[in-house]
Amino acid sequence: MDEPVEIGRRVQRLRAQRGLTQRQLVEPAYTPAYVSTLEAGKVRPSETALRFLSERLGVSYEELTTGRPPRWATELRLALTDAQRTLATGSAREASTAYRAVLAEAERLELTDERAEALLGLGDCALEVGELIGAAGHFEAAELLLAGEPLPRRARAVRGRAVVHLLSGELRYACYLLESTIDALNTSGLGDPETLVLLYAAVIGPYMDMGAHARAAHAAELALALAPQVGDPALVAGMHRQVARTFLAEGRAADADASLAKAQAVYRQLRLRTDLAHCHWMRGYLQAQHGELESAERELRTAREMLAERKAALYTAQVEVELADVLRRLGRYEEAAELVSGLLEPGPGPGAVHAGGAHRLLGLIAQERGDPEAAEAHYVRALSLLERSGASGDLADLCRLLGDLLRREGRTEAALDAYRTGLGHRATPGTTTLGPAPAAPPHARTPPLPAPH
Repeated sequence: MDEPVEIGRRVQRLRAQRGLTQRQLVEPAYTPAYVSTLEAGKVRPSETALRFLSERLGVSYEELTTGRPPRWATELRLALTDAQRTLATGSAREASTAYRAVLAEAERLELTDERAEALLGLGDCALEVGELIGAAGHFEAAELLLAGEPLPRRARAVRGRAVVHLLSGELRYACYLLESTIDALNTSGLGDPETLVLLYAAVIGPYMDMGAHARAAHAAELALALAPQVGDPALVAGMHRQVARTFLAEGRAADADASLAKAQAVYRQLRLRTDLAHCHWMRGYLQAQHGELESAERELRTAREMLAERKAALYTAQVEVELADVLRRLGRYEEAAELVSGLLEPGPGPGAVHAGGAHRLLGLIAQERGDPEAAEAHYVRALSLLERSGASGDLADLCRLLGDLLRREGRTEAALDAYRTGLGHRATPGTTTLGPAPAAPPHARTPPLPAPH
């Protein structure tokens, strides 16, 4: 609500525009003297008085108290919907331009909710094109803007920040953000189903990358139990996409494929291109794990084309590493090496993670081609790049590859050192060094996951 002087001037202007005297405006409920004092800004009118005046002047209570017609907020909400549609089906750059226009107008009108939504949208746009520093700034600004709001209102901003850290290779901090928010929601009784499904789905990825499979499976159980209470189909689809990773880790290929099929159906219906590309990516990975290499190549190429078309650089790089590994297994070494050649020099942020994956792949190629010296160099380089990420599973696998290589070369002590390092990364499966796992929702029913087929 504006200050009394501004409200008084607004009442005077609106009264004059309608050709009303002070007496005509307020009698018999109030006196002309009261209106005179109000218009002079010498009294702070009560809500009752302002609602009476807004009705007499033919304007809304909000317009009288803030000077903002309600249609402005409605128009900005429509503009936000258009920007969201552009991000889902068109260009992230175009969507970013639309979100910035909404943000500028919302700031001018001092509309907090619309400002926050525009900032969240800008964060999503920045994530898609790989601008992680910009994305972090937008999510942090949205969270700060909503600092006085209940935690569920801030959950999307927290989740956005966690995704930034995940893509930057900072897995432990991503887990910390998500786990602490889940705990705060559940212990405070504020854990509404949509917010919890959003966060449980988000934490599965970093758990899996860290080798914390037990925690990932538990998060999947909780998300699946809450899913029937969630009305947002895209949110449920995203949850199924993440749950598929836990099924795959448990060797439940049919269940993983069924989860991906559910997600794909929703994404096609809603025309969510980036999310659909992620499903092709995950399906390609699933097929590769079962030796269906030709099918895996098709799925991964589809994912790569869709992501490259949307200029989603980070995700495209990740798919290229997966695709190159399939090409290696098909014996197409030159194609595989060429595909990852642009990832070997790490840039800031996630570049080190992608470079580590590329060097691991080139190490395998060198080893299979009978060049142990080059293979060792690539493995060592990959280890140094990935050590900061906390990706325990990847690090343990690299140590195993390096140890096996050194053992075959007769370098037993060096091989033992590599194996010990790998065991250190595997020493605490299912943990994140962050203490106990997040609390479950009060009275949550978490039936066991479906039995394997």
